[in-house]
Amino acid sequence: MAVNVETLEKLERKITLSVPLSAIQSEVDARLKKVARTVKMDGFRPGKVPMNVVAQRYGYSVQYEVLNDKVGEAFAAAVNEAELRVAGQPKITEKEGAPEGEAQFEAVFEVMPEVKIGDLTAAEVEKLSANVDDAAIDKTVDILRKQRRTFTERAAAEAAADGDRVTVDFEGKIDGETFSGGKAEDFQFLVGEGQMLKEFEDATRGMKAGESKTFPLAFPADYHGADVAGKTADFLVTVKKVEAPNLPEVNEEFVKTLGVEGGSVAALRDDIKKNLEREVKFRVQGRNKQAVMDALVSVAELDLPKASVQAEVGRLLEGARAELQQRGIKDAAKAEIPEDIFLPQAERRVRLGLVVAELVKSNNLQATAEQIKSHVEELASSYEKPEDVVRWYFGDRNRLAEVEAVVIENNVTEFVLGKAKVTDKAVSFDELMGQA
Repeated sequence: MAVNVETLEKLERKITLSVPLSAIQSEVDARLKKVARTVKMDGFRPGKVPMNVVAQRYGYSVQYEVLNDKVGEAFAAAVNEAELRVAGQPKITEKEGAPEGEAQFEAVFEVMPEVKIGDLTAAEVEKLSANVDDAAIDKTVDILRKQRRTFTERAAAEAAADGDRVTVDFEGKIDGETFSGGKAEDFQFLVGEGQMLKEFEDATRGMKAGESKTFPLAFPADYHGADVAGKTADFLVTVKKVEAPNLPEVNEEFVKTLGVEGGSVAALRDDIKKNLEREVKFRVQGRNKQAVMDALVSVAELDLPKASVQAEVGRLLEGARAELQQRGIKDAAKAEIPEDIFLPQAERRVRLGLVVAELVKSNNLQATAEQIKSHVEELASSYEKPEDVVRWYFGDRNRLAEVEAVVIENNVTEFVLGKAKVTDKAVSFDELMGQA
């Protein structure tokens, strides 16, 4: 029998489902007989409980389960016959005035939208490129040297400068009262490296061992300590020791401490260059992918299924609570977070997902087994034992699914870049890495 599909608005549809009462009762009886074979009740041996007693105890719950199953089967059969792609879960309510011998239900649901992708040749995309130069390698070498530096105590007359390690006692007060976390003794930090708030570093820079200073410090409004965020404290700091850094020379001995094969400075720089080029490649791909996705959204036309958007809002909300929990926020699971703040992001994700899926399907951009294997091997190449990392990825379907999704996005990116109006833009290493 043909399914009558009623259009309510845009993507919302309604169908009527009919389930024979005889089919429901037959399945209820079958399930109760199955329950009776194993159920245990006081006064009866296992498997010997009378059916009327079993029905009295379990009849309602079994009937509820059967009804849900039958309605679900009827809904699946109806949408399959009508060739509908359902978005989200249907809202099903019982309908009054059903014909004799039947139970009827109304299912209201959304369908997946038709996605119209416009002329990609009219889309404008800025494509980035970047190179790893000697300056980038030098910076990385300096970072490695700093990680292995030692310190020597300065003379009493020498003041603290950027790069020095200082040992201090400090106490901060707000409205004359010491606050939690505002007092410490023999506290060490590196001047000029952002380990402390700028006002604290500025006050300490230029001080000598044995000197004390009082200064105001304004905590940022978004400071992680909620008790002091946005408030100004008066700090008393006393410098107890100032130590100058000693950076190791870049020689073969230094290279050996890093475990670089070859043991030469040239081998170290080659190793650094390979790692930086890999990082640059991934970052450039990410930025170009973002530009492509923006272009795709701009040329696509579709209605968004409300159910899909709401489901995405739920995922984002769950992620936000998990992040709060990781940051140690008390009762993060119960935190009141307005759902509407996630709505724009959820709508974009759903829109982009539908557009990309349509583009992949219509242009055969699925990830091949060879592409997935190649991407995994590239990810693994930066590890000490790449073969172990490859096995780790291929040992879990979820991890491989994540790789597949990335490969598909890369395929989409290359496809769009091959059709759109592309403007090439070279950026510096520092700009790409967010250091400029």
